[in-house]
Amino acid sequence: MPPRFQKVEVIANIASGSVGAAAPEEIAQILAEAGIAANVSSPTPGDLIPALRRSIGSSPDLLIILAGDGTARAAAELCGPDGPMIAPLPGGTMNMLPHMIYGQKTWQDALREALEHGEERVLGGGEIGDHRFLVAAILGSPALWAPAREAARAGQLREAVERSRRAMQRAFTGRLRYRLNNGAPSKAEALVLMCPLASRALPSEAPALEAAALDVRNGGDVVRLGLNALVRDWRADRSVETKACQVAQVWAARAIPALLDGESVQLGPRAEVRFRPAVVRVLGLPSSA
Repeated sequence: MPPRFQKVEVIANIASGSVGAAAPEEIAQILAEAGIAANVSSPTPGDLIPALRRSIGSSPDLLIILAGDGTARAAAELCGPDGPMIAPLPGGTMNMLPHMIYGQKTWQDALREALEHGEERVLGGGEIGDHRFLVAAILGSPALWAPAREAARAGQLREAVERSRRAMQRAFTGRLRYRLNNGAPSKAEALVLMCPLASRALPSEAPALEAAALDVRNGGDVVRLGLNALVRDWRADRSVETKACQVAQVWAARAIPALLDGESVQLGPRAEVRFRPAVVRVLGLPSSA
C-alpha cells in the first residue's frame, strides 16, 4: 500500500525545461485529487537552494521536486538517507534521475502513479567529497563538453563555440590516473562511474558502482565510440573497460572536470569516489509499474 503523507512540500522551478508557469497550480490540483494538501513553492532559479533548505527544514513527509537534474541532485544531497522522502519529477531537459525512477513519463503521469502505487525505496549511489550522485559520474575531459551544451541550450551560440574549442583543446592532453578497489594504478581519458540504478551490468540493489574506463586517444576513437553508443551498449566498445568497484581514487596534473548526474562540478587534482548503500529515500514505483 502506498505511504500516506501528512505534510508535503513542493519545489517547482517554472524556468526549468518542461515545467512552465501553470505547473504549480496543476501539481496542487493533482495532489488535491489525491486528498493531499501541500505547500507549493515556485522560487526563482537563484533562490532554488535556499528554498530547498527551507522546505527540508520544515520536516515534511515528502518533498516533491519539479525541476532539472541539478535541483534533484541537490535535494538528494540535502535530504540524505535520514531526511524527507523525495519524489524527483521530470521537469528538466535530461531528467536522468526521474527517468531512472519513473521511466519515460510526463511529470503529471509520474506523480499520479507515484501517489497511487508508490513505495519507499532507498537508493544507493556515489560520493565524491561533499557531493552525491545517483545515476552516473563522468570524470575527465569529456565532462568539459557540458558547459558548451548548456551555452547552446541557452541560445548563447558564440559562447558555445568558444567552450567547445576549449574542450577540444584539452581533450587527449590531460589523462587521468585511477585506481579501483585499491588495485594497481592505470590511465584513461575518462572514468565513468554508474550507480546500480543506471548500470546494465549490476543488479539494481548491488553494493557497488560500475566503473568504466574510457581509453580514447584520438578523434577517431571518439567517433567509433559514438557510433557504438547508437547501435549497441557503448560499454562493449574496445576502448572501454568496465569493473564493479566500491572505491576509486582518481588523480591528475590539474583540477579534474566532472559531471555528476548531468551537472558540472569542478574537483581538485585528487578525488576519491565511494559507493554509499543509502544516499536518499525516494517515492518510487514497484518494479512492475
